[in-house]
Amino acid sequence: MPTTQEILTARCGILMTYEQLGEVMHRSPEALRITLSNNRTEWARSINAAKRQWGRRVLFRTADIARLIDDGINN
Repeated sequence: MPTTQEILTARCGILMTYEQLGEVMHRSPEALRITLSNNRTEWARSINAAKRQWGRRVLFRTADIARLIDDGINN
C-alpha cells in the first residue's frame, strides 16, 4: 500500500502550490493563504514550516505536508 508521501508526490510532485495544498486540505487557495497568515495556531505554524520561496512563488514541501497529515496536525 502506498504511503501518504508517495500518493501526494505522484499527484503534486515534490513541491506543492497553494492550489494543490488547498485541494488536499479541502480549502480554497485564498482561504488557505488567510489561515496561514495567522501564525497563531499549531496547524498554521506547522504548514508554514514547510513553505519555501521559489522566485516569487510560494511552494510547500510535499514530504513535510505528508508527514503532517500522517501525524494528524489539526487546526
